Amino acid sequence: MNKTKKNRVIISVGSNIDPLPNIKKSREILSSETIFICAADSIETAPIGYLNQANFLNTAFLVMTSLPYHDFNFSLKAIENRMGRERGPIKAGPRTIDLDIIVWNEYLITEDYYNFEYVSVPVDQVLSTMSLNIKEFKKIDK
Repeated sequence: MNKTKKNRVIISVGSNIDPLPNIKKSREILSSETIFICAADSIETAPIGYLNQANFLNTAFLVMTSLPYHDFNFSLKAIENRMGRERGPIKAGPRTIDLDIIVWNEYLITEDYYNFEYVSVPVDQVLSTMSLNIKEFKKIDK
């Protein structure tokens, strides 16, 4: 019997460069590397900060992983890199894919949930499909 702990993770997903195929590709990759549970409906959002770019498509994925937090976060950044994500001089600039951990088990681990509807709306939709009440913000050292 496998007693490896499975961590429940809600990931915020966004793209404004070829967004539909890139979100689909990120889902396929995560489905092969985790236990993929569900995805929120995609929403279109205007860019924030740097406005001279296309609108974003945003969603959230619920997955389960046996990886610890830091390793899983590293794997998300590796997926972004494999998909051509370029981190440039414009922090809020265009991106092929953006994958950020929002909920780790029952803990909300980023304040972005409180600050941005493009995070909270899809995350709330995922939360509504499960019996998980997130606790108050808990900082996990990154």
